[in-house]
Amino acid sequence: MNRHDSGALAAQLPIGVRAWILQSGKIGHEVNCLGVAYELGLNPEMRPVQPRPLFAFFAPWGPIDPIESARIPGSPLSGPTPDIVFASGRATAPYLRAIKRAAPRTTFTVFLQDPRSGLGSADLIWVPEHDRLRGDNVLVTLTSPHHMRPSVLEAARANTDARIAHLPEKRIGMVLGGDSGSHKFAPNDFYSLAEIAREILQQGYGLMVTPSRRTPPDLMKAIAAAVQISGVPERAFVWDGTGENPYAQILAHAGAIVVTGDSVNMVGEAASTGAPVHIYEPTGGADKMSGFIDGLIGAGAVRRMPAIRSAGWMNETWTYAPVDATSQIAREVVKRYRAFKGL
Repeated sequence: MNRHDSGALAAQLPIGVRAWILQSGKIGHEVNCLGVAYELGLNPEMRPVQPRPLFAFFAPWGPIDPIESARIPGSPLSGPTPDIVFASGRATAPYLRAIKRAAPRTTFTVFLQDPRSGLGSADLIWVPEHDRLRGDNVLVTLTSPHHMRPSVLEAARANTDARIAHLPEKRIGMVLGGDSGSHKFAPNDFYSLAEIAREILQQGYGLMVTPSRRTPPDLMKAIAAAVQISGVPERAFVWDGTGENPYAQILAHAGAIVVTGDSVNMVGEAASTGAPVHIYEPTGGADKMSGFIDGLIGAGAVRRMPAIRSAGWMNETWTYAPVDATSQIAREVVKRYRAFKGL
């Protein structure tokens, strides 16, 4: 994406703004940062931080790993500091503070998620509503930022992937997560999700399934078996990890979406489409995630999938304004960056 693609927001930043993204090694953190950077029309330089175990243990409060200091050629902090630095993930917090100390008047810092190291960690901090951090430099939104922008979905609709083009026009997407700090997928979850896949196919819908890196192999085996048992496997596409990830295609072409309720990013991306979103909550769960889902229910975007479903649950439909935090966060970055620079 370039400055032209992102429209009016990019035009409010000076030409030539340089940006870095400090990478924590976790895809969810990277998605948050890229979503905002792309919305601003920036082409950020990716700077992975890889502190040794001792320094990673003391993050976010401790210092950076000395072997990654700005004085070391090829380190994540080497070279002229940029105009804006985005970071997410506690491992990146010491590095963001180090950049700010080195260039307090020239580099604007943005931390996405709670840095766990106080309000002074960045010039602007974004957190979702279910986090408790609040302050004058904290922006709070219901969902998290991501790069499944309307333009990305529109492009996917205009160029349908051949792997799903043959499916029935009425299609349901299944977006599968996996074990996390607060969720543990159990055999009953594998069975229930497989049954949902079978029900979708036997009701005449096309089925599009995409796993994440965390999805248990046994869950994918259960889904594959359900597709065969349905008797209509030709109506299904289950991504097996080969070829380009069809994630954007699945979101763009789904008339409804089933998403597992273990990831704020995945649920938020589904709710940005405007399609009805059914949340399957796996075993375990945490108050934060439940509160997040409650907020989206209040916004009219999602519904929890009951354990005992009516035969025609996939025929339920509802409308809502797509939930979009990315543009809101990007606008706040523009406003505060211009004030920081005295523009």
